[in-house]
Amino acid sequence: MTIILIEGKLQITVHNAIHAYKFDGPAHGLSHCMKGIDYIVELADRYQYIEIKDPQDSQSPPSAAERYLQRFASAQIDNDFVYKYRDTFLYEWASGRANKPVDYLMLIALDTLTAAHLRNRQREMQRKLPLTGPASHQWTRPIVRGCSVFNIATWNRHFPNCPVQRLP
Repeated sequence: MTIILIEGKLQITVHNAIHAYKFDGPAHGLSHCMKGIDYIVELADRYQYIEIKDPQDSQSPPSAAERYLQRFASAQIDNDFVYKYRDTFLYEWASGRANKPVDYLMLIALDTLTAAHLRNRQREMQRKLPLTGPASHQWTRPIVRGCSVFNIATWNRHFPNCPVQRLP
């Protein structure tokens, strides 16, 4: 099934999805104490937790994008992204739906992000989630299979059959 995800002025077309829904917001009933990622997409072999940020939105002043880039580059926003993932995973696990591997995909729609910015955030996010669990290997399964950070251009290169576009 093809599903369209819309977050602000960004649209992602997801092909071959079993199910997808907006998770963030009051619908899950615990927004007063739990953070949430924007969308959960179920595919045949995995879930994709998708977090979307658009600091370059035309409604925002140009200085907002510059401030966001500084916060992004300096890791000031990492904790927010980590808690969004962990709280969502915990909620889905408690609901009995965390029964497939999960990939955490972060789309930051900011053209000024360089490959180095994306690579550094991705490496830090994988460490902070944590991607591999404790060194003692006591976990029987990971809480996240992968974590990737994209801008629009890198998302579209990585997911040519799941394009993102900016709406007018």
